[in-house]
Amino acid sequence: MSQPQPFEEIRYDKPAERVARITLARPEKHNGQTTRMLYEINDALDMAMDDDDVHVVVVAADGKNFSSGHDLNDRTKIGELRPPILGFGGYGHAGPQGHMAREQEIYLGFCWRWRNLPKPIIVQVQGKAIAGGLMLVWPFDIIIASDDAEFSDPVVAFGMNGHEFFVHAFEVGHRKAKQMLFTGEPIGAAEAKTLGMVNEVVPREELEAFTLAMAEKIASRPMIGLKTAKMSVNQSMDAQGMWNAIQSAFNLHQFGHANNRVIHGQMIDPAGLETIKREARASKERSGKS
Repeated sequence: MSQPQPFEEIRYDKPAERVARITLARPEKHNGQTTRMLYEINDALDMAMDDDDVHVVVVAADGKNFSSGHDLNDRTKIGELRPPILGFGGYGHAGPQGHMAREQEIYLGFCWRWRNLPKPIIVQVQGKAIAGGLMLVWPFDIIIASDDAEFSDPVVAFGMNGHEFFVHAFEVGHRKAKQMLFTGEPIGAAEAKTLGMVNEVVPREELEAFTLAMAEKIASRPMIGLKTAKMSVNQSMDAQGMWNAIQSAFNLHQFGHANNRVIHGQMIDPAGLETIKREARASKERSGKS
């Protein structure tokens, strides 16, 4: 059921009838997202959407952690790997203008595009999904988490309001969103389920089988029913102002980058990285003692 692998940082296969699967394949980097990976995910999703034999897509990840977020060492410019897809323009401009265009393409633009694709997409999450890692979780329809999964967005420490696909209040509620952002502390899988962000929590060793079984059940439904049900739920969120809220937060995100350029000479407050590392070490030590 598999097909050729045209990708370098993901895999695409068909593990069951009417089910396609996209797997993040940089486990040695905790599936940190490069520009290449994001374009490959987008291309793989297009393959699944164009294949009428596919009713459901699963997004998975190799290794201990689902995704550590943006790979901050990636210096690829828009257009180096392939032509831009979403057509915002201005990618080559210096300063905040060019950076905003880049993030409109591969971060906010891709997330919103993926959120509105017509077929159900299930994401299975193990280990950590940090900051930009949530942008490979929240655009999709159903979240199955292993019992060791954790979800966090600590980038307020960088002098930012949060990652680029700002749906925090929609995902966990406005008060928990504030706590999540202000403290940078992770939300565990069990709590995420009580908040309505995660659909199911299963033992790590059962994650793949459980997710695939749900995908097969959903895939047995008629495609037109699945498509229109997804549209109806998404449009209910649209009616609550989701897209307007996301755009407003994205603009504040760009202000954060611009402010950091003036104050620190770079897009993020460099002290934030040490803060995040220190708190991660402290959390690991606490876990080891418990």
